[in-house]
Amino acid sequence: PWPTSPGSPTSFTSMAQDDVTSIDQLNEEADIAADYLEGLLDIADYEGDIEMGVRNNRPTVQIVADDDTDIKHLIGRNGEVVDALQQLTRLAVQQKTGERSHLIVDVDGFLKRKRQHLRDVALDAIDAVKESGEPMDLKPMNSFERKVVHDVVRDEGLKSRSHGEEPHRYVTVYLRNKNEDNVEEEEVDDQE
Repeated sequence: PWPTSPGSPTSFTSMAQDDVTSIDQLNEEADIAADYLEGLLDIADYEGDIEMGVRNNRPTVQIVADDDTDIKHLIGRNGEVVDALQQLTRLAVQQKTGERSHLIVDVDGFLKRKRQHLRDVALDAIDAVKESGEPMDLKPMNSFERKVVHDVVRDEGLKSRSHGEEPHRYVTVYLRNKNEDNVEEEEVDDQE
Protein backbone atom coordinates (compact mmCIF):
# COMPACT_ATOMS: atom_id res chain seq x y z
CA PRO A 1 0.00 0.00 0.00
CA TRP A 2 1.15 3.54 -0.84
CA PRO A 3 1.43 6.07 1.99
CA THR A 4 -1.39 8.57 1.74
CA SER A 5 -1.22 10.62 4.91
CA PRO A 6 0.74 13.83 4.14
CA GLY A 7 2.04 14.11 7.71
CA SER A 8 3.04 10.49 8.20
CA PRO A 9 6.77 9.81 8.44
CA THR A 10 6.60 7.44 5.47
CA SER A 11 4.75 9.78 3.12
CA PHE A 12 6.45 10.67 -0.15
CA THR A 13 6.27 14.40 0.54
CA SER A 14 8.07 14.02 3.86
CA MET A 15 10.77 11.89 2.28
CA ALA A 16 11.10 14.26 -0.66
CA GLN A 17 11.42 17.33 1.56
CA ASP A 18 14.43 15.85 3.30
CA ASP A 19 16.35 15.84 0.03
CA VAL A 20 14.59 18.31 -2.21
CA THR A 21 13.29 21.82 -1.76
CA SER A 22 9.49 21.84 -1.74
CA ILE A 23 7.59 23.22 -4.71
CA ASP A 24 6.15 25.95 -2.45
CA GLN A 25 9.66 27.08 -1.49
CA LEU A 26 10.76 27.04 -5.13
CA ASN A 27 7.71 29.09 -6.16
CA GLU A 28 8.41 31.53 -3.32
CA GLU A 29 11.98 31.96 -4.58
CA ALA A 30 10.68 32.57 -8.11
CA ASP A 31 8.19 35.18 -6.78
CA ILE A 32 10.91 37.02 -4.85
CA ALA A 33 13.18 36.92 -7.90
CA ALA A 34 10.44 38.19 -10.21
CA ASP A 35 9.70 41.13 -7.88
CA TYR A 36 13.39 41.97 -7.69
CA LEU A 37 13.88 41.80 -11.46
CA GLU A 38 10.74 43.87 -12.10
CA GLY A 39 12.23 46.56 -9.88
CA LEU A 40 15.51 46.47 -11.80
CA LEU A 41 13.70 46.67 -15.14
CA ASP A 42 11.74 49.68 -13.89
CA ILE A 43 14.92 51.43 -12.72
CA ALA A 44 16.60 50.76 -16.09
CA ASP A 45 13.39 51.77 -17.90
CA TYR A 46 13.38 48.49 -19.87
CA GLU A 47 10.21 46.87 -21.08
CA GLY A 48 9.75 43.14 -20.66
CA ASP A 49 7.50 40.49 -19.21
CA ILE A 50 8.59 38.13 -16.50
CA GLU A 51 7.73 34.44 -16.66
CA MET A 52 8.27 32.18 -13.64
CA GLY A 53 8.42 28.44 -13.23
CA VAL A 54 10.23 25.48 -11.76
CA ARG A 55 12.47 23.32 -13.93
CA ASN A 56 14.61 20.39 -12.73
CA ASN A 57 13.76 21.29 -9.13
CA ARG A 58 15.10 24.83 -9.58
CA PRO A 59 13.16 28.08 -9.65
CA THR A 60 13.41 29.82 -13.00
CA VAL A 61 12.63 33.36 -14.03
CA GLN A 62 12.77 34.52 -17.63
CA ILE A 63 12.65 38.08 -18.89
CA VAL A 64 10.84 38.10 -22.22
CA ALA A 65 11.49 40.98 -24.60
CA ASP A 66 8.98 43.59 -25.59
CA ASP A 67 11.78 45.37 -27.47
CA ASP A 68 14.75 43.58 -29.02
CA THR A 69 17.05 46.58 -28.57
CA ASP A 70 16.71 46.74 -24.77
CA ILE A 71 16.89 42.99 -24.32
CA LYS A 72 20.32 42.73 -25.98
CA HIS A 73 21.68 44.95 -23.19
CA LEU A 74 20.27 42.52 -20.62
CA ILE A 75 22.10 39.60 -22.23
CA GLY A 76 25.46 41.29 -22.76
CA ARG A 77 28.54 39.95 -24.46
CA ASN A 78 28.65 36.15 -24.03
CA GLY A 79 25.85 36.37 -21.48
CA GLU A 80 27.86 38.35 -18.94
CA VAL A 81 24.92 40.56 -18.00
CA VAL A 82 22.58 37.55 -17.65
CA ASP A 83 25.15 35.95 -15.33
CA ALA A 84 25.40 39.12 -13.26
CA LEU A 85 21.59 39.45 -13.08
CA GLN A 86 21.39 35.84 -11.90
CA GLN A 87 23.98 36.40 -9.16
CA LEU A 88 22.32 39.59 -7.95
CA THR A 89 18.89 37.96 -8.01
CA ARG A 90 20.16 34.93 -6.09
CA LEU A 91 21.53 37.30 -3.44
CA ALA A 92 18.19 39.11 -3.22
CA VAL A 93 16.39 35.77 -2.77
CA GLN A 94 18.91 34.65 -0.16
CA GLN A 95 18.47 37.91 1.73
CA LYS A 96 14.68 37.33 1.93
CA THR A 97 14.70 33.57 2.60
CA GLY A 98 17.95 33.12 4.51
CA GLU A 99 18.77 30.17 2.23
CA ARG A 100 21.14 29.89 -0.73
CA SER A 101 19.19 29.81 -3.97
CA HIS A 102 19.89 27.83 -7.14
CA LEU A 103 17.61 30.12 -9.13
CA ILE A 104 18.09 30.33 -12.89
CA VAL A 105 17.59 33.68 -14.61
CA ASP A 106 17.22 33.72 -18.38
CA VAL A 107 16.74 36.58 -20.79
CA ASP A 108 14.73 35.98 -23.95
CA GLY A 109 15.76 32.34 -24.35
CA PHE A 110 19.51 33.04 -24.17
CA LEU A 111 20.20 30.02 -21.92
CA LYS A 112 18.32 27.68 -24.25
CA ARG A 113 20.46 28.85 -27.15
CA LYS A 114 23.60 28.60 -24.99
CA ARG A 115 22.64 25.05 -23.89
CA GLN A 116 22.29 24.01 -27.53
CA HIS A 117 25.67 25.51 -28.40
CA LEU A 118 27.29 23.70 -25.44
CA ARG A 119 25.61 20.47 -26.50
CA ASP A 120 27.14 20.89 -29.96
CA VAL A 121 30.59 21.59 -28.43
CA ALA A 122 30.27 18.47 -26.24
CA LEU A 123 29.16 16.29 -29.16
CA ASP A 124 32.10 17.53 -31.27
CA ALA A 125 34.47 16.68 -28.40
CA ILE A 126 32.86 13.25 -28.01
CA ASP A 127 33.34 12.54 -31.73
CA ALA A 128 37.00 13.63 -31.53
CA VAL A 129 37.64 11.45 -28.44
CA LYS A 130 35.96 8.43 -30.04
CA GLU A 131 37.99 8.93 -33.21
CA SER A 132 41.37 9.49 -31.55
CA GLY A 133 40.92 7.49 -28.35
CA GLU A 134 42.66 10.35 -26.53
CA PRO A 135 41.16 12.60 -23.81
CA MET A 136 40.21 16.11 -24.92
CA ASP A 137 40.31 19.29 -22.84
CA LEU A 138 37.66 21.91 -23.51
CA LYS A 139 38.07 25.64 -22.98
CA PRO A 140 37.42 27.04 -19.48
CA MET A 141 33.72 27.24 -18.59
CA ASN A 142 31.55 28.37 -15.72
CA SER A 143 29.71 25.79 -13.60
CA PHE A 144 26.49 26.00 -15.65
CA GLU A 145 28.40 25.33 -18.86
CA ARG A 146 30.38 22.46 -17.33
CA LYS A 147 27.19 20.87 -16.00
CA VAL A 148 25.62 20.91 -19.49
CA VAL A 149 28.75 19.30 -20.97
CA HIS A 150 28.94 16.65 -18.21
CA ASP A 151 25.30 15.72 -18.82
CA VAL A 152 25.78 15.34 -22.59
CA VAL A 153 28.97 13.31 -22.16
CA ARG A 154 27.28 10.99 -19.64
CA ASP A 155 24.25 10.57 -21.92
CA GLU A 156 26.57 9.62 -24.80
CA GLY A 157 28.30 6.93 -22.70
CA LEU A 158 31.67 8.62 -22.17
CA LYS A 159 33.08 10.18 -19.01
CA SER A 160 34.15 13.68 -18.09
CA ARG A 161 35.87 15.44 -15.25
CA SER A 162 36.40 19.08 -14.30
CA HIS A 163 39.93 20.34 -13.62
CA GLY A 164 41.53 23.60 -12.55
CA GLU A 165 40.36 26.50 -10.45
CA GLU A 166 37.78 29.18 -11.17
CA PRO A 167 37.67 31.06 -13.47
CA HIS A 168 39.90 28.74 -15.48
CA ARG A 169 38.08 25.50 -14.63
CA TYR A 170 37.59 23.25 -17.66
CA VAL A 171 36.19 19.84 -18.64
CA THR A 172 38.15 16.90 -19.99
CA VAL A 173 36.25 14.27 -21.99
CA TYR A 174 37.49 10.66 -21.82
CA LEU A 175 36.57 7.27 -23.21
CA ARG A 176 35.20 4.95 -20.54
CA ASN A 177 37.40 2.04 -19.50
CA LYS A 178 35.68 -1.29 -20.05
CA ASN A 179 35.47 -1.91 -16.28
CA GLU A 180 33.80 1.45 -15.58
CA ASP A 181 30.57 1.01 -17.50
CA ASN A 182 28.40 2.09 -14.57
CA VAL A 183 30.80 4.37 -12.68
CA GLU A 184 30.04 8.09 -12.64
CA GLU A 185 33.16 10.28 -12.85
CA GLU A 186 31.53 13.70 -12.87
CA GLU A 187 32.32 16.13 -10.09
CA VAL A 188 29.46 17.17 -7.88
CA ASP A 189 30.59 20.80 -7.63
CA ASP A 190 29.42 21.40 -11.20
CA GLN A 191 25.79 21.04 -10.14
CA GLU A 192 25.34 24.77 -9.46
